[in-house]
Amino acid sequence: AKNTTPGLYFQKSPNSKFNILVHPKDISRKDHIFIKQHWVSKNSELLAYAFLRNGSDWTEIKVVSLKSGKHKKDHLQGIKYSGIAWRDDGFYYSTFHQDDKFSQSIQQKVFYHKLGTKQEEDKLIFERKNRPYVHFYFKSIGNERFFILIEENELENKTNIFYIDFEKGHELLRPLVMDVKGHLHVIGSHEGKLIITTSKDSNAGRVVLIDPEDPYNWKAISPEYKNAVLLSTITCEDRIVTAYQVQQVTLIIIFDYQGNVIHTTKLPLARSIGKFSRSNNEDELYFYYFSFTIPPVSFKLNIKNFEIEPMNRTTVTFDFEDIIYEELEYKSKDSVTVPMVIVYEKGIKLDGSNPVLLKAYGGFGHITQNNFDPGIVHFIKKGGIYAFANIRGGGDKGEEWSKAGRGKFKQNSFDDFIAAAEFLIREKFTNPEKLAISGGSNGGLVVAAAAIQRPDLFKAVVPVVSPFDMLRFENFTIGHKHTDEYGTISDSLSFLRLLDYSPYHNVSDSINYPSMLIITSENDDRVPPLHSYKFVARMQNRSIQKNPILLKVEEQSGHYGALTHTSRIKSKADLYGFIMNEIMD
Repeated sequence: AKNTTPGLYFQKSPNSKFNILVHPKDISRKDHIFIKQHWVSKNSELLAYAFLRNGSDWTEIKVVSLKSGKHKKDHLQGIKYSGIAWRDDGFYYSTFHQDDKFSQSIQQKVFYHKLGTKQEEDKLIFERKNRPYVHFYFKSIGNERFFILIEENELENKTNIFYIDFEKGHELLRPLVMDVKGHLHVIGSHEGKLIITTSKDSNAGRVVLIDPEDPYNWKAISPEYKNAVLLSTITCEDRIVTAYQVQQVTLIIIFDYQGNVIHTTKLPLARSIGKFSRSNNEDELYFYYFSFTIPPVSFKLNIKNFEIEPMNRTTVTFDFEDIIYEELEYKSKDSVTVPMVIVYEKGIKLDGSNPVLLKAYGGFGHITQNNFDPGIVHFIKKGGIYAFANIRGGGDKGEEWSKAGRGKFKQNSFDDFIAAAEFLIREKFTNPEKLAISGGSNGGLVVAAAAIQRPDLFKAVVPVVSPFDMLRFENFTIGHKHTDEYGTISDSLSFLRLLDYSPYHNVSDSINYPSMLIITSENDDRVPPLHSYKFVARMQNRSIQKNPILLKVEEQSGHYGALTHTSRIKSKADLYGFIMNEIMD
């Protein structure tokens, strides 16, 4: 329905009809309910699902029978940034302490909930009273043989892994590896040994095998590829399936457990894939394939004969074959080479007068997913060019690329983005009167900082759910967790760097900045909307400002914006309508 959020459906087989399992209106007719995640029990009889209300990151969990469709009485609340891990007749989950809507999210606790019992009876499994800012992630693997808990201290870039091996009668968490520099993710097990992906001693990520009986003697399964970044991994009975990214090209590489490459498949430029998932057939996996102008298409991969075939047809109402993808490189301020993808319709003339929309993200080591956006298709079909710059701070070229745009090097992200705009103007793709920029969250910070530092380059600027006041960012919700990414006011040098690039603090009273549409959400408890309110007030209350400065607030929404079908379309229309009004004739 147009005014509801998506429901949760299931199929009895890949080609059977869809049946509704959970309808958001059955949870609440007053709130906008968004079903965030779901997890099926080992016997496939029960499904636990997490949902949030009106966009808040605070989550609730319910349990439904896959056979009858009826809900159990279990209803857990006060949950944030937590998955669940099934074990026997219950599951593990985690909570945070909360004082008010935008208070700091600290003091995470991991609990075990037995089905049919009250939440206050749940068993406390793990907490760190003396380190309230660390975060935990956990999962069950090996058909529930192992419970794995990962403790990440992002401020020190250290990771601990604890485990329980129920097959050996362990009931308490035991340390596996401690104080390891870099990220570690346990993805599965094989013959009693753990399969882990890690950035330790690896710029681009690699797969290793760890024996719990000899935990510091790691066996490499995948090599470290110089130019290929590890995206995702799934373990199968006798092989491991991985996805790597080389610039904007995705490779599917299949290994055996001895580390031999069995098969490699190369996908076209700027095509991304979703995470692999299992089917009932142990020789088959499912994945999604998508790009900026191609909606998700589901495929089946046979890991024995390596055939890939589509599961369902996906139809579109435009000629996607006339849309061209091109990978370019340009030099940043310090002569570092930065990759960029541009997308345009066949036959366009590059005479310096084309409307261009430039985007980027550039933070937290995030590897760009080229997600489908119908607004991009509309923009291109109206004669525009879409560009995405893989600036430093993101993980598109590995861990070192991420570090080069983090902390004391954060200005590199903004310099790379500004250099992308200069390149597009210099190479006659566009001119400053035809160039719009937009980004979300950290990407919103990038475009806002770039617009404040170089207002002469841009005509229209759209930051979405962006932090603007970088001196106070760490005071709210999870801002304290990201001082490694941005810096902290508790250190004098870091304070000066934050002050130097914080968009709010660098607004000049003598500059008429480009037209701006600032978009935020009233219930965003990741980047509180107060950032946008303050920035807009500062921008509007200057007599020099003649170009419009507009504020759009999404109601009953959070960090990921509009939730219902209707509001998502309206939000997209407002964003592209503003941009096209400013830069198209």
